[in-house]
Amino acid sequence: MLEPENKQGIVYLIGAGPGDPGLLTLRGRELLAQADVVVYDRLVHPAVLDYARPEALRVFVGKASARHTLTQEEINALLIRHAQEGKRVARLKGGDPFVFGRGGEEAEACRTAGVPFVVVPGITSAIAAPAYAGIPVTHRDAASSFCVITGHEREDGKESGRRAAGQAEGRRDWARLAHAADTLIFLMGVEALPEIVARLQEHGREPETPIALVQWGTWPQQRVVSGTLADIVERVREAGLRPPAVCVVGEVVRLRGRLQWFDDPRRQPLFGKRIVVTRAREQASGLVDMLRTRGAEVLEYPTIRIEKLKDMTELDGALQSLERYAWMVVTSVNTVPVIAERLEALERDARAFAMTKVAAIGPATASILREKLGIRADFVPTEAVAEALIDQWPDREMRGKRVFLPRAREAREMLPERLRAMGAIVDVIPVYETVAMEQPETLLEDLRAGNIDAITFTASSTVKNLMQALAIGSAESNLGAYLKGVCLAAIGPVTGQTLKEYGFEPTIVAEEHTMAGLVKALESYFAKRGKGDG
Repeated sequence: MLEPENKQGIVYLIGAGPGDPGLLTLRGRELLAQADVVVYDRLVHPAVLDYARPEALRVFVGKASARHTLTQEEINALLIRHAQEGKRVARLKGGDPFVFGRGGEEAEACRTAGVPFVVVPGITSAIAAPAYAGIPVTHRDAASSFCVITGHEREDGKESGRRAAGQAEGRRDWARLAHAADTLIFLMGVEALPEIVARLQEHGREPETPIALVQWGTWPQQRVVSGTLADIVERVREAGLRPPAVCVVGEVVRLRGRLQWFDDPRRQPLFGKRIVVTRAREQASGLVDMLRTRGAEVLEYPTIRIEKLKDMTELDGALQSLERYAWMVVTSVNTVPVIAERLEALERDARAFAMTKVAAIGPATASILREKLGIRADFVPTEAVAEALIDQWPDREMRGKRVFLPRAREAREMLPERLRAMGAIVDVIPVYETVAMEQPETLLEDLRAGNIDAITFTASSTVKNLMQALAIGSAESNLGAYLKGVCLAAIGPVTGQTLKEYGFEPTIVAEEHTMAGLVKALESYFAKRGKGDG
């Protein structure tokens, strides 16, 4: 693999895929994480940029028809300039860089300038958008070939969006294209749809030939308009469908009726729902991924940030004398990385827990214990709440036994009090704190406009901080109006109770107090609403 030497720069031409951030390749993600500069298009999902280093320079060069942030020549010069300064440049392009993505032109410019480059293919929207619409581009019973065609051309020396309609159509041999393959796929063809439809019929495609346009394919806002060559222009006009969209022509379009999956609310009740995640960004990835996989549009507004405490003296003392403790109780996933870091600093490992049993609240906490510390929890209650841990506590003779309880600086006292009532000696040692984050004004604007379907709360702290951030004190009545009709989803009864204390009845309290349980509850809620039961 070509890598920069002696601080020589390099350009990574990375296909970011069609939109769904889960479709970015592993190689693309790896190189993006190494980049000093990220140059990206408008069809790159914002979540893909999260894989870049926080300090990396981000440069938007998005293009829409007739509206260009930079010309192609200016983009080429930008890539070359940064690379010649010794930087690693990630050029993120929607879909695949070599499928109508100008990647070939950018590679040529790099070669001419003596700048090394690497090409990372991406999943093209030509295949992915139809697939997410339930349309396979080939099928044994319907199509044995497909052809990918650009929906618009460029006039020599000009950007495609600057040409007059029809000026470059002479480049296409429509007589050949109309029958080039069983399935024809046009990219960037919405504005040229009337001409595409007319030319295909003029050269022998039957008026009743099925056709579909997939707008924002693989994104939560995906829309599909289907019809025939005879009526599709009018259907698209009535639907108000605009670019970006992929156009699919051929018998395979009929399969959508049987294979629709991503944008089918019967199978994907969260499709297109705008769901707010208030969980700390350090913890949110699992929940965000589960929601996006189910077609939801996730809006991340972390209300808290997890910060490790500066003074680790008390924690270090406990970890150096673990043999004193009969039990360590871990109540949150946030605790484990701090313990792992301090064990490493103290040159200790999982063997230090040989004489100490470990209890974990929730399967996620138990999982990270195995991942970070190599420790399998001796006890995990059936419900991820402290009450269940006490009610199901396996050691009924706790008199005189010492318990190590690392946790957040601010937490409920119920757990240590109940353990002490059982006769245990409990050492409560704060290891991290949750810091409130200011909420962007856009969240309140979305609420005012009625653009939010659900807000998820994964801890009492997320409720408290969101309410404070939305200035509930002076605008309580307004906030109540804004939240009317919004599904307020709590991960468990404790979080639900906190919502009640602020005057809001939780719409959902997950039966299984985990991220997966919360998502399952949201799916059930919106599935019922879709049937008119909500």
